[in-house]
Amino acid sequence: MTEYEKWLNRQLEDSSLTEELRSIQNQPEEINDRFYQDLAFGTAGLRGVLGAGTNRMNIYTVRKATQGLSNYLNQHKTDHVPTVAIGYDSRINSTLFSEESAAVLAANGIKAYLYPQLMPTPALSFAVRYLHCDAGICVTASHNPAKYNGYKCYGSDGCQITAEMANDVQDEINRLDIFEDVKTMPFEEGKKSGLIEMIGDDVVDAYLDAVESVSVRKPTGPLKVVYTPLNGAGKMCVTRILERIGVSDVTIVPEQSEPDGNFPTCPFPNPEIREALQKGLELCETVQPDLLLATDPDSDRVGIAVNQHGKYQLMTGNEVGVLLLNFIAAAKQEKGEMPENPVAVTTIVSTDMVDPIAADYGIEMRRVLTGFKYIGDQIASLEAEGHPERYLLGFEESYGYLSGGYVRDKDAVDGSMLICEMTQYYKEKGMTLVDAIHALYEKYGYYVNGVVNQAFEGEAGMKQMTAIMENLRQNPPAVIAGHAVVGHSDYKESVRVEKGETSEIHLPKSNVLEYRMDNGCKLIVRPSGTEPKIKIYLSGKGATQQESEALVEKMKQDVPALLGI
Repeated sequence: MTEYEKWLNRQLEDSSLTEELRSIQNQPEEINDRFYQDLAFGTAGLRGVLGAGTNRMNIYTVRKATQGLSNYLNQHKTDHVPTVAIGYDSRINSTLFSEESAAVLAANGIKAYLYPQLMPTPALSFAVRYLHCDAGICVTASHNPAKYNGYKCYGSDGCQITAEMANDVQDEINRLDIFEDVKTMPFEEGKKSGLIEMIGDDVVDAYLDAVESVSVRKPTGPLKVVYTPLNGAGKMCVTRILERIGVSDVTIVPEQSEPDGNFPTCPFPNPEIREALQKGLELCETVQPDLLLATDPDSDRVGIAVNQHGKYQLMTGNEVGVLLLNFIAAAKQEKGEMPENPVAVTTIVSTDMVDPIAADYGIEMRRVLTGFKYIGDQIASLEAEGHPERYLLGFEESYGYLSGGYVRDKDAVDGSMLICEMTQYYKEKGMTLVDAIHALYEKYGYYVNGVVNQAFEGEAGMKQMTAIMENLRQNPPAVIAGHAVVGHSDYKESVRVEKGETSEIHLPKSNVLEYRMDNGCKLIVRPSGTEPKIKIYLSGKGATQQESEALVEKMKQDVPALLGI
């Protein structure tokens, strides 16, 4: 209440925030939700609902976070003027928050490079590396609903920041009064002083050059594509890269073509969700393309639907990741370009199907924690060893792919290019991507994966999530979906127990629990790092697709009992 009164009685620059605060004067629950905590600054930066309060995304919480980052940079980069690259997507207030961030950096004597138009998140990662910046900021809430915005923070390597840096920045933020301790200057004054500089087209061209450089096999025949940027940042870069590789027959979904942070035709602009692709699927019925591509608002993830005998079949992130690994490996072998000791990287929650495929091609398959920064770390380690060419592909089951080391984040521009190349590759063989994945299922087994998202809103929800994870940790299940648990892993404690044998997990600590059953099924429980929900990843492998799907469905039905809800 003290914090609420402080905000209410202050002359705020944004009058809409004052109006919001006045409207909840006699609503203690609403006041509590806005002020019971500060938005936490973690390895993914900030993310929250737009609005007034310390637990909301607004110019004051953004400025405070940027002041904390500025203090950190000025303490750690004493031999030069620190520099920061800034990008943003189509979300509500993204342009405002990016300019406010630049103004705070400039007021602290830090040079800010700002994209003059919305750009994909991977283009921000690229700019950090290309311009040799000390850090990066991308204003985006990725695929969250319209009421959210966020602030991703990147290190000088182009990866999202480390836990150590996030903790240090959070310490700096904690020392600040949100109003009194934040330096800023007028944006135009920062530009005139040279401390704010707009990023030029040369950087965009260099980014697209880098994407094109990892092309595997440019299409040699006509390919028809319907594309939706979901009212986000992908349109310019995706269409330009497709044109570069010779894919010119591209129809853009008109309702979702232009930037619009309200996402009027898809309340959840997430290519994992069928409803987000509905407008694209409707257009496909008319256009009859080979492929539907859908990039999320910040264009780091891409979902697809495939023309299977006139019907459009959605494919999962795991299926596309498996197909891309097989396609890249097969194409490189055919061309005699497979490097020695090739490496591919995926996460602990992604499909096990990649393992036998990688083994067949002699590829070392590395597993990392969820979060593309961990895949980026593997790319960096290969570069440090002097063998960047060993890296073939990194992917997450949540539709994130990257086939080159030019950035350190998943890239839907690269993903869109590769998927089009792969579609044409199989088209020349008389196959669709659906045919191709079924051929791999026949060869390697029917791996079926599923995800259950259990939401927990507000302060009570956060406490419930913590209690659920602690209860599972203290009382691991003996049986899931009627099958005995024969192994469990606790990534927070770095301990794996399998068939009575205990071993150490050599990964950074993370609040993740994994259970393996005696029928070969797997279930993983992980609180989201960016949203108020617990994600449950399910993996089943049976003799047929139907059997595998039934195994996953049975586990889904067991989730409420497992979580105790």
